[in-house]
Amino acid sequence: MTKEERYKSLLPQVKALCEGEDDMIAKMANVAALLHTEFGFWWAGFYRVVDNELLLGPFQGPIACVHIAYGRGVCGTAWKERRTVVVPDVEEFPGHIACSSESRSEIVVPLFKGDDVIAVLDIDSRELNTFDDTDARWLEQAVKAL
Repeated sequence: MTKEERYKSLLPQVKALCEGEDDMIAKMANVAALLHTEFGFWWAGFYRVVDNELLLGPFQGPIACVHIAYGRGVCGTAWKERRTVVVPDVEEFPGHIACSSESRSEIVVPLFKGDDVIAVLDIDSRELNTFDDTDARWLEQAVKAL
């Protein structure tokens, strides 16, 4: 099954998990678990915007950084620039925050409520060049379901 096909079958599952659920933390927890399980990502989870910083939210994978400043690292950059950031090699990203030395590539997708970024979806891989435009396109659709 191609990556495109995997995402195409995943999106209805994301929508079903979120449909009828009002609690954002619960939805984030299930979506993080689904992504981690279905794709085997090293780390998959959310950082929520709380008191003008990103605060660790529901995730699957090894322990993580708890606080991330606006504009700092890949997550803070995606929040500040209000766009999905794909990083083929985290060692080449200026200001990368290394929560785990095993993370090699990363994608971060902002989650909007109206015009405001309220959280980011952060996914790390132990392999270089894991993420591309296909991941960005489908993960952006997935976070809209939240």
